[in-house]
Amino acid sequence: MSQVIVLDAGPIGLVTNPKLSAESIACTQWLQSHIMSFSRVIVPEIADYEVRRELLRANKTKGIARLDELAQFLEYLPLTTISMRQAAQLWAQARQQGQPTAGDKTIDGDMILVAQAMTLATQNTVIATTNIGHLSRFMAAELWQNIIPI
Repeated sequence: MSQVIVLDAGPIGLVTNPKLSAESIACTQWLQSHIMSFSRVIVPEIADYEVRRELLRANKTKGIARLDELAQFLEYLPLTTISMRQAAQLWAQARQQGQPTAGDKTIDGDMILVAQAMTLATQNTVIATTNIGHLSRFMAAELWQNIIPI
């Protein structure tokens, strides 16, 4: 069974950053190793949005081009009504339990990301992130460096 990896904005930002740092190079190599091992690597639309909005704000055209290339090269998971309704359910559930994941007036991209990953309905799915925090309360999430190709 192949591994299903849903990318959060952190790893996407690292891979698409044209300024090569040790961390961005390591993340790119990590991504390539998963592709070579036939992991199913997915760019969810909410994570694309989170990275893209900042690149647009800062007028970073090279980063935008790299993001566009990544979204064409990997599987892209568009937002759907099902995922947005699931996100609303998760948002409400977190607040009912007294553990909100973001401010009450925010859209809460983390809940949308989790909901998008849940709609895949596949086993062996993990969200690759730079901050496990809120994500791991709802589904498997791990620091990208800790997800080893199978």
